[in-house]
Order: sequence, then structure tokens, then C-alpha cells
Amino acid sequence: MLDGKHKWIGIDMKFKLENTDENLDGEIVKSVGNNEFVLKIQGKERDLKVITMTHDKVEFMLDSVYHITKYLENSTNRITLVIDGVKLTFNKRPDMDKIVFKHSGSDSAADSQINLKSQIPGRVVSINVTTGDNIKKGDVVCVLESMKMQISIKSHKDGVIKSMKLKQGASVAKNDVLAEIE
Repeated sequence: MLDGKHKWIGIDMKFKLENTDENLDGEIVKSVGNNEFVLKIQGKERDLKVITMTHDKVEFMLDSVYHITKYLENSTNRITLVIDGVKLTFNKRPDMDKIVFKHSGSDSAADSQINLKSQIPGRVVSINVTTGDNIKKGDVVCVLESMKMQISIKSHKDGVIKSMKLKQGASVAKNDVLAEIE
């Protein structure tokens, strides 16, 4: 449900705390006016009052307790905040790695045993392995940037990098072979 002024009302939001398996589920249930909202966080309703909001910080009351949050980094894929003096980084799209990993092989079984293919078009931001490296399933082979998001492309199996088919800064298309893994 969207109400024009508060476009997030009724939309589920899911964040993953970086370097943990913990997900944070939230939803803005309703606006009660005067910068006050009812949130549902991890299934529990909470009261939120926004005191001030600028480009680099938010002061707010959550269940009548004062908090201050400063933005350190806010990209399409992740956000780093300092909340009451504690630095936290959240992945704003926690399911993206699973989606990319699931589709990182090829359609044919024989080909997917060797070739790691890109399921998205993008630009190569970094290459994390070289020919001859031993890798495990899930290791990051490279990072692609697509639509201002950085996506880690992970190995689909244990093995040795036989060859790399990409260069840093180059563009790749969907289904391009990125690496051969034996």
C-alpha cells in the first residue's frame, strides 16, 4: 500500500547484518501523523517518532528511547550506519547472492561443471582469483557492477581455476563465461 507521502507503508523490508546469518525484517505498518509511525520489526509492533532527518543523520525515538544514526555509506546494495556509536553494515538485498549463485552455472550439466557464467550484464570491478588458484564452492571469483549494485560472483563448485575469461574494467554480457573451473 502506498499513500503518496509515505511510500514505504505496507512494504516489507529485509536487511542482513553483514558477516552474520542474522536477517532483520521490517515493515512500516502505518503513519500516525506528525512524523510518527508504527513499525513491525521481527514481527513485533514498535512506535517510531522521527525527530530530525538530514542527508547524513537521523534522530529518532523508538518506543520512547532516543537514538541517533549517522550514515557512513549508502549504496544500492548496502548501507553502513553508526547507531548510538555502534557501526553496523547491512546488506539491503540479502537474497541477491543466493539468486546470482543459483544461476551462475550454465543450462547444460557438462558445461556447468567447468564454466562459471555471468547471469547478469555488468562491468568487472574486481577479480579475486588467478589461474591455478584452488577455490571452494562459494568463494568469490569476481565482483560485477550492474545498475549501481556490486554483485559478488561465487564459484559453483570446488576446484582449480583453469582459465579466467575476463579483465578488470571490462564489460560482460549475460551468459558470458567468466572462468573455467576444473
